[in-house]
Amino acid sequence: MTVLEIKNISVNFDGFYALTEVNASVKRNSIHFFIGPNGAGKTTLLDIICAKTKPTSGTVQFYKNGSYKPTCLTGMKEYQIVREGIGRKFQVPSVFVNLTVEENMILSLKGHKGIFESIFKKPSLEQLNDIKQVLEKVGLLSKLNVRAGTLAHGQKQWLEIGMQLLQKPEIIMLDEPAAGMGKPETFKTGEILKEIKNECTIIVIEHDMEFVKQVADIVTVLHEGKVLKEGNIDDILQDEIVQSVYLGRGKKHD
Repeated sequence: MTVLEIKNISVNFDGFYALTEVNASVKRNSIHFFIGPNGAGKTTLLDIICAKTKPTSGTVQFYKNGSYKPTCLTGMKEYQIVREGIGRKFQVPSVFVNLTVEENMILSLKGHKGIFESIFKKPSLEQLNDIKQVLEKVGLLSKLNVRAGTLAHGQKQWLEIGMQLLQKPEIIMLDEPAAGMGKPETFKTGEILKEIKNECTIIVIEHDMEFVKQVADIVTVLHEGKVLKEGNIDDILQDEIVQSVYLGRGKKHD
């Protein structure tokens, strides 16, 4: 079933089209990658979905779980889209480095929207159990009382994914989650995403093709603001146009 429908999205920045008539359908409980060269429009597309940028034309429609009537995200505010159940993690981790892992998770709970509220409003036993379950999924349960600033880069990324997951979103958008990671961390990140896709849909921007091959269900290739190709990873890798434009090798070299 479709969870997000991107319809004819175009974005014009003072005469420059960052996106032109982009169409894509994201399936529920899938890991959907948007890849392409720098300047292809990948981040702009995420900005459109979460309302950071307004499209010149087109719409983004969200099908909430159990509803056959879509919610039009286009025109909504960023905080409204978050409340609808769509979260986003940027490339650079934004955790509170002077707080423990558990305290970071408490801050991300629904209803805990400020430092003072989190201090005076103690989480329930159920919420504490939820925190531990999520931390176990992202491999950080043993770091519960560790200050977040002491975590390795990959662990900070996993903590922020956990903070998003704790809010029980229907969609999580990740901007280059494997950036700056070594191969073991990248592989573990992929395994984490494959596990949590049972709970929510995951949209990813990424350049690491090994990471894409590890976890992608569907891949959309963008080039110069347009959809070049969409399909499973094998179809994408075998496509001669994609090889020439994105992977840098034409038919002759193949």
